[in-house]
Parts: sequence; C-alpha cells; structure tokens
Amino acid sequence: MHPGPGFAMVKRGDLRLLLNTPAGGGGAGEAMPDGSMPQPGGWNRFQLEVKNLEATVKRLREAGASFRNEIVTGRGGKQILLQDPAGNLIELFEASER
Repeated sequence: MHPGPGFAMVKRGDLRLLLNTPAGGGGAGEAMPDGSMPQPGGWNRFQLEVKNLEATVKRLREAGASFRNEIVTGRGGKQILLQDPAGNLIELFEASER
C-alpha cells in the first residue's frame, strides 16, 4: 500500500503506522455527523483493511455494531469508524484501486 497525499506510513516488520495531516488527509479530516472535528490526541484508532467495506458494514450492523459515522470516501479509499464496546475507535478501510 502506498499512502496518498496528506499521509505518511512508517513500517517496521509487520507493524504499519499511518499518519495523516490534521485537516484534509482524506475522510479522517472531516467533521462527524454531530459536528465534532478532529483534534490532536482525540481521534487515534486502529485501522483494519477490508476487501468490501459495504458488505462488512452491513454484516456488522446486523450483528448490532455501533458506528460513529457513515462511509466516507477520501483520497485513498473508503472508511468508516466503528466503536468497540469500550468506545475505542476502529477504522474499517477499503483502499482505492490504483
């Protein structure tokens, strides 16, 4: 995976850390439906890459999962924020085909 504009990737072994600019690095810089905006230290999350985001979201919703927003399309693909039972954010991400 090659990050798009506004992103950086640091990799060590199997660990990959993605960083994006505070405002505008794809969908991560957009406001949530409640109007809240990204702030330093407040939107950290794990990212899981999936092959078919729409199907994954549908299956998780049917199982009772809670999402913070709807699917957002950004520069590098599509994403949505899932909340685990403790309120931690998990980004489900489907990369754009290049």
